[in-house]
Amino acid sequence: MKGIFRIKARRRRFSRRHPRISFAIRSFVLFSVIFGGAYGFIRGSLAGPYDPNAFAVGASFLFALASVALAMQSMRMRWLRKKMRIVASHNEALIDRNWELKEAEERARTLFESQGDLIVMRAADGTITFVNDAFCELAQRSREALLGSQYALPIIEQGNIDIDSHGTRIHDQKITSAAGPRWIAWREGIVRASAGELAELQCVGRDVTDRTETERALGEARDHADTANKAKSRFLAMASHEIRTPLNGIIGMNGLLLETSLTPEQTTYVRAIRTSSDALLSLIEELLDYSKIEAGKIDLEHRPFVLAELIEDITELLAPRAQARSLEIAAYIDERLPKQVIGDAARLRQVLLNLAGNAIKFTTTGGVALIVEPGAMPNEISFLVRDTGIGIAPEAQARIFREFEQADDGIARNYGGTGLGLSISERIVRRMGGRITLQSEVGKGSTFEVTLPLPSNGDGDRDHAPVETPDLSAKSIMLVAPQGIEASLIARRLERWGAQTCTVADGAVAQALLPERSWYAILVDGGLDRSDIAELGKLAQSHATHRLIMLTPAMRHDYPQPAEDGFTGYLVKPLRAASLAARLTSTPPTPESEVNATDLPDEEMADTATPRVRTAHGLSILLAEDNEINALLMRTLLTRLGHQVVLTTNGEAALESWIAAEAAGTPYDTVLMDVQMPRMDGIEATRQIRTREAGQRVRRTPILALTANALVEDRYACFEAGMDGFLVKPLDRDKLVEALAGLTRSRHLAA
Repeated sequence: MKGIFRIKARRRRFSRRHPRISFAIRSFVLFSVIFGGAYGFIRGSLAGPYDPNAFAVGASFLFALASVALAMQSMRMRWLRKKMRIVASHNEALIDRNWELKEAEERARTLFESQGDLIVMRAADGTITFVNDAFCELAQRSREALLGSQYALPIIEQGNIDIDSHGTRIHDQKITSAAGPRWIAWREGIVRASAGELAELQCVGRDVTDRTETERALGEARDHADTANKAKSRFLAMASHEIRTPLNGIIGMNGLLLETSLTPEQTTYVRAIRTSSDALLSLIEELLDYSKIEAGKIDLEHRPFVLAELIEDITELLAPRAQARSLEIAAYIDERLPKQVIGDAARLRQVLLNLAGNAIKFTTTGGVALIVEPGAMPNEISFLVRDTGIGIAPEAQARIFREFEQADDGIARNYGGTGLGLSISERIVRRMGGRITLQSEVGKGSTFEVTLPLPSNGDGDRDHAPVETPDLSAKSIMLVAPQGIEASLIARRLERWGAQTCTVADGAVAQALLPERSWYAILVDGGLDRSDIAELGKLAQSHATHRLIMLTPAMRHDYPQPAEDGFTGYLVKPLRAASLAARLTSTPPTPESEVNATDLPDEEMADTATPRVRTAHGLSILLAEDNEINALLMRTLLTRLGHQVVLTTNGEAALESWIAAEAAGTPYDTVLMDVQMPRMDGIEATRQIRTREAGQRVRRTPILALTANALVEDRYACFEAGMDGFLVKPLDRDKLVEALAGLTRSRHLAA
């Protein structure tokens, strides 16, 4: 079959190529057939005797054959005419399609010609096969001159070349033109017109000079902004250093002055100086925080911390400020929360201190509550700061989170402040992945809610000893206190522990309720009338197992021995959950025993004087400080703490003193090094000390930086130079004592 088809295909191909020869062959074959048939018939008829019948039959047969041939030819002609009509119709369609293609080609050519983009097509050897008017105009040459040439635009600068997923090459070029240097963004790809033709390189370029110049201008503006931002940060750091240095002297000398014998009037004036200094220090801290947030340099830590301790520390820190304004402050931590969570404890403390501090400032009666509960989403914790203050009008609630904004001008005049605290807190919370909301009503107080994602530290929860929660099921506890924030939170905690609580605000009512049932414990607020408290305590001895009085640190002097009034102990406000649990689970003392300081939890002795380091255990300290007032302050503080101090005023003198002490065999126990000093700063002096220690293999001397710079990079510079820590000015006496006490312990352990 394949051979037959091949023969037919060759025959048809020969007919198409040589139609005349094919026609002659067909005519000759047809004539031969007709002539041979007729001749054979006549010859056969004449060969024998003539038979008219046979002749007539033969003639009829030939006529029939001719008729059949004519009929077949007629049918073939009809079929051919039909095919011709179909071919003609198809030909007309092809003509129309060809016209459409020509029209589309013309439109495409016109479009290419009129395009603002540069279009050029090149053969494999780089010869130009097509260009549009835009390329001709930019090249300042005619199309005829460009076609067939290998012309290329003169390049001034070549940009980076990228290739996308489709193989298109993308790059920018800066070229020379009659209008000046121009930036062209090229897209180059291989195209093939048809299967039988060679591939061509199609290049489409767009003039992006304006965009490039705009981007460069924006980049320069961004660089200028970054430079200005850095300059602003450095200026703030410098201003902070210059302000903190004298402020350190003011606050430090103020503290020393308060420890001397003063008249009441002098004490009032000195405390006013301290208050003003603290306000100035708070303003500096807010400006620095705002600067760091604006510069995007706020870094977050992700470390485990104990949630309850953080919240209770905040309430204890703010308690003196609240109690000085006759306000209550209390905290409640839901027991469903994990003991340890992972996050930035310092930033969370900063936010809550700001919110609770504002709540105290804008509250005249009542108090402030700090409530911590599980959030709506997993691993979310909700911190509510609720107060009974002046409240915030609805129209002012939207703008108080903006910079330098307050609820109204009267707030700024009456209460002061910069209006930065809430803005900083809101940005910190947002940076930590949380949100802060406000609900407030004028005259009825405000509630700020901070919601943060703080995942639990599972391993830390197992390692951290939980608070021993007392089982108070079916036990009655009377709470004698004014109906305030702290009383409600204490009652809420006791009820969570299973107790049946009864809260009364009057001592006489409490005395009347004593005989009604057997009370497990009675908690009495020390702010009630002293005589009522004493009478209630004595009457409750036969009705209640635990009789506790709740005092502020200032009230302790009025109740030196609560046992004299019939109480088994006292608790310091604001109450810690651990202290309350310990009191309610401990065995009450006998009436003859006394409640002494050793019976109390550690936090109940928080207001005792800071223990001083004994002279026998004093350190030999090299102090490098160029400011005379700060040097006097530091030397006085260290001397009072029982240390021996050698003072130098610059880095060179400090280095020489350290070398001399090492050579004499009496090395210093520690060096307190001011960072910014004349002739040689503290950073360079520390580097040289560390270099000499490495070369001589002597004992490493602990070096603590004294710096007023609060920026993170300044602290990193201290650590890179070899310092072991830093103390920020204005100097916190407690932090100084803690740092030196640690050095004292390590010295004795090493010995």
